[in-house]
Amino acid sequence: MIIGIPACPLAWIRATLTDMSDDASSHGRIIRESGKLSILTMISRVLGLFREMTRAALMGTGVLAEAFTVAFVTPNFFRRLFAEGSMAVALIPTMKVYFTAGKDAETEEFLSATFSILVYTVGIVVAAGVAASGVIAAGFASVAEAGTVVDAAETAALMRIMFPFLALVSVAAFLQGILNARSVFGPPGYAPILFNMAFIGVPLLISRWAPNPARAMAVGVVVGGLLQALCQLPAVLRLGARFRLVSPRRALANPGMRRVITLLAPTIIGTAAYELNGLISVALANASGAATSLNFSLRLQELILGVFIASISTVLLPELSGLAARSEWDSFVDRLVRGLETALLITVPMAVFSVLERVDIVTLVYRTGAFGEESVRKTAEAFLYHSLGLVFIGANRILAPGFYARGNTKRPTVAGLAAVVANIMFALLLARPMKGGGIALALSLASMVNTIILVIMLFGLRLEGLGKALKSAALYMIKLVAYSAIAAVPVLFLRKLLADVFGGSASRFISAGLPFLISAVIFGVVGVGLLVLTRDKVAGGLVSSFRRH
Repeated sequence: MIIGIPACPLAWIRATLTDMSDDASSHGRIIRESGKLSILTMISRVLGLFREMTRAALMGTGVLAEAFTVAFVTPNFFRRLFAEGSMAVALIPTMKVYFTAGKDAETEEFLSATFSILVYTVGIVVAAGVAASGVIAAGFASVAEAGTVVDAAETAALMRIMFPFLALVSVAAFLQGILNARSVFGPPGYAPILFNMAFIGVPLLISRWAPNPARAMAVGVVVGGLLQALCQLPAVLRLGARFRLVSPRRALANPGMRRVITLLAPTIIGTAAYELNGLISVALANASGAATSLNFSLRLQELILGVFIASISTVLLPELSGLAARSEWDSFVDRLVRGLETALLITVPMAVFSVLERVDIVTLVYRTGAFGEESVRKTAEAFLYHSLGLVFIGANRILAPGFYARGNTKRPTVAGLAAVVANIMFALLLARPMKGGGIALALSLASMVNTIILVIMLFGLRLEGLGKALKSAALYMIKLVAYSAIAAVPVLFLRKLLADVFGGSASRFISAGLPFLISAVIFGVVGVGLLVLTRDKVAGGLVSSFRRH
């Protein structure tokens, strides 16, 4: 079900999602910025793939790789707590209010308050994390199963190197929030590109002086975080945004900051629970030596979600916030459901195809150097179960902005907490009999729980036409599942033949790459043919919008 992808797919998506501005110049600028983000996201995902391939080649899924994975997950836990989604949820709607009012002095005071609280909070966490790295690493090691080798000392050393990354990436997320609130999406798109370049390049530059590849990569992570912040600062300054450090008392007295805290508090609670759940999953995976294979599998999942779904949600939140501020609820419902149906058109067929081709995908991307047959087997098993959750994770990233744009962070937090509880229960139940595969399946099942609860809560908003639109989206998903199943039949039929023809080659690009390419073409041709024959409105709308814009 793969539609022909244009050079700027986010501009294509944006054109479908929005036609709201009467100002042609402003609308054109937004389309242009969205297109930049799309291209930059594509580049970032490709570099991210090379990053993981480099890491796989240098460390495989052995003891050193497990130490790096566990060490990175801890500062990453706090990154997601203080930055990224949480920052966007609280900052963008509040910034919209200040930009609409047009009072520069009040805007500067608000930004200064937000920046100051962020710096003070993250600074304390970084210092505490560096000091407690040995204890944290020992805690992960203590849950390891008998016979599993865990290097707690190396994990602690890597953690101390990487904790400052949290401070750098939090500042980067703050700057991105300002830019996205002004519908500027290009400069933030450079940030992950630079991070991936640092992750790939720095280890190559310093490897001769580093004790091992993991230490060199840890330094690359910190350098990448610094570049993420620096590359966005000029764009923020060009917008006229100014901020400085102020005292904690002054920052907390700011009314905008109090609103951010009000919005942020339930989000942080939900995020903390979700990320704590992630730490538990990593600990369970580390106990059976599967943490790295799960991480590699998740990177493949994010590659699929990242270019389109993350871009849709990034653009959708500020747009829905503007519609909610103007009480344009008919347009609000239309944009939200369009985004959901577009996400389904992408994730449903991709999930089916990923399940079919999981071994070839993992082999093609990762199998080299230290990443051997056993690493392929473990990662492909995890990817099978992660792929089952693609549709639900994609839907969650579209549905949650529908609440955030209305200033309601409590409902998605409740849904997230329920999903966390479900994930922990499923992981504890499945980890022992299914190892890493069980932990991956637990995440997919929890994502399904999250989606179901969000949909029920959306019905509770009682927006006119929303219930009917969501039911229509559910029927559309069922249709896409049927189409994808039909497209999968010839792929399954030809699998043995392709393996016999190409499987004997020593090159993974022939043994796995050519079967994957042929299967993708067949799957795509059949899927697109079905969409054309049935005159699918969502696919047709996307193509028409791209042609117009």
